[in-house]
Amino acid sequence: MRSWERALSVLEALWERGQAAGHGWTLDTELLPSHQQQVNALENQGLVELACRDDRAELSALEGRPVRWAAHLTRYGHDTLTYGQSRPRAEPPPGEAAPDRQLVELIPSQMAALRVFVGLTGRLRVPPADGLAEQVRTASCDHGIKRWRLYLTPGQMESVAYGLWLHRMTGSAAEANRFAREYAVVHSPARDLGEGPPAARGGAGVGGRG
Repeated sequence: MRSWERALSVLEALWERGQAAGHGWTLDTELLPSHQQQVNALENQGLVELACRDDRAELSALEGRPVRWAAHLTRYGHDTLTYGQSRPRAEPPPGEAAPDRQLVELIPSQMAALRVFVGLTGRLRVPPADGLAEQVRTASCDHGIKRWRLYLTPGQMESVAYGLWLHRMTGSAAEANRFAREYAVVHSPARDLGEGPPAARGGAGVGGRG
């Protein structure tokens, strides 16, 4: 589980237990010490508020016992949880991953080039593959390795190679070359002037500097 997924799970637990309690607070007896440590970390990000002495005194009176620790979501934590639960995910549900899709991890400069490419849908003679724009829109970023994660069909991977080829032809070859090295998909312009889709083939050998 990645760090942002852990954070969302903690926020969700705080919200559910606080609502069930009726007063909005999650108490010390309702979370393991390790989870309390995660809550403390989220407080530093402004997502969680820890109960002060007066709050704990009121909660102790309600509970009929000493409450030494309690936490609830701030408005920012609430909105983070709401957004996280609503955000579409590029990853297929566990056990339901389509057999024709491959995990593709793009560095930020590749993702930036791909966003330009799909943003030109409707203006290009060779448009992005069906579904690629949605994959780009819902891609998640693994901040630990600074990679954007997409699950692409072979046709979408060829389309990515075409978009990075356009990027190479107008500036930087590094993004296309890296994609070729890692996924062995390279755009090769057709020799004729037909209107067919871009041809892509396995293997490296892209021109330009990496």
